[in-house]
Amino acid sequence: MIDDFLYGTAGHTGPPAEVEAAVRAAAAAEIMPRHRKLAAHEIIEKSGPHDLVTAADRLAEEHLTAALTKLLPGSVVVGEESVHADPAVYDALGGDAPVWIVDPVDGTRQFVRGEAGFCTLVALALHGEVQASWTYAPVRGEMAIAVRGRGATLNGAPIRSGAPAPGAVLKVAMSHPDYTTEAQKRALLGLRTESIAARPCGSAGLEYLAVARGSLDAVAFNWEYAWDHAAGLLLVTEAGGAQSTLSGAPFRIAGGNDLPFTAARDEATAQRVLAALRTGG
Repeated sequence: MIDDFLYGTAGHTGPPAEVEAAVRAAAAAEIMPRHRKLAAHEIIEKSGPHDLVTAADRLAEEHLTAALTKLLPGSVVVGEESVHADPAVYDALGGDAPVWIVDPVDGTRQFVRGEAGFCTLVALALHGEVQASWTYAPVRGEMAIAVRGRGATLNGAPIRSGAPAPGAVLKVAMSHPDYTTEAQKRALLGLRTESIAARPCGSAGLEYLAVARGSLDAVAFNWEYAWDHAAGLLLVTEAGGAQSTLSGAPFRIAGGNDLPFTAARDEATAQRVLAALRTGG
């Protein structure tokens, strides 16, 4: 079913243009008209002052849910806002139906501030394995697409993550302290070394894109919501990078991972970051 959807016609080498069009349309209709124009009543705190949702988040997810399930009948959507309303929706990641994993505005805090550092993330998964992903940064005019086994592109051009220079200080984006518990902060202490230049992450989706294009060496995160990671992990992997949880097992989008985990430009870099993480806590 997924193969037919992604590569159904002879000579077709990428995901349907309709998916990219749906992502762009949702951003054009519901996100960009509100960029730098949000009214106070359109911004709501969920669990606290750093956990925000806006009208753009909710309406863009509704737009994408309608469009994507129409494109692939029988599919379901696991979105950040739908799960917030009903946590049982998350269970679809372990089901038999194809799942669209959606973060309508990744980097909501940046969006609320009127900054450019946000994106829309969409991934298509089946039986816990991500098959394709779309990362769209509308202000920057960047659309990154990855298809399992087919590589990764940015605005239509192939991208490769490459590798850092031997012995170079690694540039790593890690979980932002505003979103981490004290125990999670301690787990990341191993990154505070002379061989690693760690900084708090912004939009997770854009940090993954930076790894995939080779401008950032790695990310290290200790939360596992699928909408933040599914698209980016496939993007990094298809660009030639590597990913692993602390135990050495691959990250599972359905959860239950040994955290923290990393995604990096290459396997050697991933192992350097994991070694540092194992000294934390």
